[in-house]
Amino acid sequence: MTVTAMTPKDVTNKILNNEDLFILDVRNESDFKDWKIEGKHIAHLNIPYFELLDGVEDILDKIPKEKEVLVVCAKEGSSIMVAEMLSEQGLDVSYLQGGMKAWSEHLEPVKIGDLKGGGEMYQFVRIGKGCLSYMVISNGEAAVIDATRMADVFIDFAQSKDAKITHVLDTHLHADHISGGRTISEQTEALYWLPPKDAAEVTFDYQPLEDGNVITVGNTAIDIHALYSPGHTIGSTSFIVDGQYLLSGDILFVDSIGRPDLAGLAQDWVSDLRETLYSRYRSLSEELIVLPAHFMIMDELNEDGSVSEKLGTLFAENHGLNVESEEEFRKLVTENLPPQPNAYQEIRETNMGKITPDLDKQREMEIGPNRCAVR
Repeated sequence: MTVTAMTPKDVTNKILNNEDLFILDVRNESDFKDWKIEGKHIAHLNIPYFELLDGVEDILDKIPKEKEVLVVCAKEGSSIMVAEMLSEQGLDVSYLQGGMKAWSEHLEPVKIGDLKGGGEMYQFVRIGKGCLSYMVISNGEAAVIDATRMADVFIDFAQSKDAKITHVLDTHLHADHISGGRTISEQTEALYWLPPKDAAEVTFDYQPLEDGNVITVGNTAIDIHALYSPGHTIGSTSFIVDGQYLLSGDILFVDSIGRPDLAGLAQDWVSDLRETLYSRYRSLSEELIVLPAHFMIMDELNEDGSVSEKLGTLFAENHGLNVESEEEFRKLVTENLPPQPNAYQEIRETNMGKITPDLDKQREMEIGPNRCAVR
């Protein structure tokens, strides 16, 4: 039997197509429990690599013959060795090319829709990390919103669409992943926009995103409105694009709401978060399509792999938007929090420009699941 490599894109396609996949994850148990590849038709078996050094005979009866089998490890090497051992036992298996590090970095572009004056809206789904980025393209110009550090993906995609990136925006100072905004700005000479209340300690020049700003992309007057919406951070800003889309950053998700504790000010910011969700957003059209900066679980993905929902639907179905008591709401967002993101303080300092870790360190800092939501 031959051992083949399966790329992160291959795995993504299988998840989006609801195909069966059996994953033998050979990382340590704690790493597996913290973060793994997920999907509706994915089954897992976690056996740490060091338990398989003497052979795989003892686990052969645990591996199904009727399903496609993928061996996964952190970087690739261990999974290749285990896959080869299984192949020698007559099994047809693959390994994840680049391991979980590559899985964490894969971006899948999905077209969200057409814009009224011509142009398109794209969502970039970082399926292994739960991050969502956006690109607005109109008449040869593009704006990138909440870019991840894989800057080349956005630059190359814009070039493939014959568009020049003229604006890069972050809805807030991110704490769970390293922003690619500054890198894209430097490489394309695009303007880089940040909410000033989140940028008090940044070490570089930026354009201040303030309530009432209008940023035009292309000649068709696609307007990006900065709607001041504090809560997740004190400067968190939402954008209404083309009168159709509400880019909510980490304020509002499809299945949850943003956590207000990553700067250590949860108690101080709870009222801001409630004001944004229950007052500011209530004044907006319920027909707006909400496009968040993250998703938490695979069930939030639509059939095409995108993550979106009408604002009116979220007001009806999202539990975080239906807590009548302010006291109960305060309890929800201060006591019902998952662990804080891995290395989030270092990530914030990187996004401020205070530290400049090398690529390996950046990858290490970002490893793990998205933890930006109240659950």
